[in-house]
Amino acid sequence: MRNWGYGDQDISTAVHSTHTATALALAGDTGPTRLIITLDLGWWRTLPDFEQVRSAVLVATGLSAGNLLLHLTHTHAGPSICREDEDLPGGELIPAHLAFIAAQTAAAASAAIADLGPALLDAQSGHHPLAAVRDIIHDGQPLLGFDPEQSPDDTLLVVRASRPDGTALATIVNYACHPTTLGHDNSHVSPDYVGPMRAVVEAATDAPCLFLQGASGELAPREQYSDSIELVDRHGRSLGYAVLALLETLPGPGNSLELTEVIQSGAPLAIWEQRSTPRPSPIEALASTATVPVKDLPSLADLELDWADIDPRSRTERLRRAARLRGTYDGGATAEHPFWVWQLGSLIIVAQPGEAYSLLQSQLRARHPELAIIVMNLTNGPGWVYLPPAAAYSDNRYQAWQTVIGAGSLELLIDAADAAISRLVAPGQGA
Repeated sequence: MRNWGYGDQDISTAVHSTHTATALALAGDTGPTRLIITLDLGWWRTLPDFEQVRSAVLVATGLSAGNLLLHLTHTHAGPSICREDEDLPGGELIPAHLAFIAAQTAAAASAAIADLGPALLDAQSGHHPLAAVRDIIHDGQPLLGFDPEQSPDDTLLVVRASRPDGTALATIVNYACHPTTLGHDNSHVSPDYVGPMRAVVEAATDAPCLFLQGASGELAPREQYSDSIELVDRHGRSLGYAVLALLETLPGPGNSLELTEVIQSGAPLAIWEQRSTPRPSPIEALASTATVPVKDLPSLADLELDWADIDPRSRTERLRRAARLRGTYDGGATAEHPFWVWQLGSLIIVAQPGEAYSLLQSQLRARHPELAIIVMNLTNGPGWVYLPPAAAYSDNRYQAWQTVIGAGSLELLIDAADAAISRLVAPGQGA
């Protein structure tokens, strides 16, 4: 379970709470069935490991790759899902565990498709203070930790799926915050705050809860890198209660508030009442890429010299990760960074494999205020490539020196996703 360079925790000693594969099937009156699957895992280190799980889903369901969003919640206390780690302590268990994950994920996908039925989707947004900006400069050094001087994008977007009779079918939670409550001294395998959040929501709604990690490249809890299970549970319960609070503010399934009457009292009173609102049923989708610059990367030998003064175990882990990064994006001056945009009426889903800063979601929501926009990091492939804003590169922040793509990449992705959303919501422009 070694996910940190520093520390001595190679093998887990206990399980904090259940790790899940949660699948949501979507189908309109016409067009193909589509799937969103979220797994309580950290990040794909290699493309073959990702393909093993995705292929199992595609074979089991008969879907094409373009109709699947396979997403990771990004817990940093999860088990290794990299077969290249077989040489590390506990690594001999990884191949069988990957096969188990693939089988369970395929089973969840098949079950979701088999359970397809009429549903109404209603969205509500609010805020929750769990997420804080984790980019602080202390004594001139950029650090990965809470910066009280910066204001985070702490938007919480909740989507309620209901059956026609009004009973709960599912809850979709989109929030951007690194699951790094547990750190290098922790020895529990854990979904981090996502697990206890989901437990709170599912207990209250009696329906599955699908968590989608937002654009959290610079966002994390104020208190993090801990070995406290109590802290994880507090973080998760707090977010779960906020989800339930937003659900309580929604009108009835399929309804919206309309101004129906003006009553002349001591003041003229506007009477708003719930009315059934017709909802479009088609599901439109676009798959595209943003052409982004690739940095002129130092050699692994140069990196080893640069990191000569840090803890040897941390240096070894950094070098392993750097070597894998080059296998994904190295080899040219530019790279094609993929992204996917799905439309369900006024609900938009934007997914991409990297770790984008929250500017991705805040900009898209600002440019399309009439839409409810879900943004998902770590979707459909190796997702350790950071996409920080251009300004972060001049400060030599971790996310900027760690990534292989250059300054301006996030801004190019924002513009490309914005154009794709505009194309989809324009009448007759879906694909």
